[in-house]
Amino acid sequence: MNVLVDTSVWSLALRRTKENEHPATLLLKTLVNDGRAALFGPIRQEILSGVKTQEQFDSLRNDLRAFPDIVLATGDYEEAARFFNLCRTKGIQGSNTDFLICATASRRKMPILTTDKDLYRFAKVLPIEIHTEFD
Repeated sequence: MNVLVDTSVWSLALRRTKENEHPATLLLKTLVNDGRAALFGPIRQEILSGVKTQEQFDSLRNDLRAFPDIVLATGDYEEAARFFNLCRTKGIQGSNTDFLICATASRRKMPILTTDKDLYRFAKVLPIEIHTEFD
């Protein structure tokens, strides 16, 4: 089964030294090696945003092209809005991208690999699964 990898994990894997590897980055490596790491456009955009030099941007963009995007459909955006509304009624706030991650994963029955505490909070309300093999 594929796993939707959140920006938080990609960032750890791309920016940390090997001596300080988070367990999630080790799991990401396994998922990549197994061909099970999934990505979609909004996460790709977050990863590439804020890169300091054009050379770094080009290199990272080229590396990420090895991962095809999950194609989003109208239902993904509608479900993200429904998730936003549901969480808001429970007093839980989040970003549009986070809810789109949740909707995309939920509709495809994919777990999410993340270190983002917000997604763990959403999982208490939404029908999403957090990939916790590294816990």
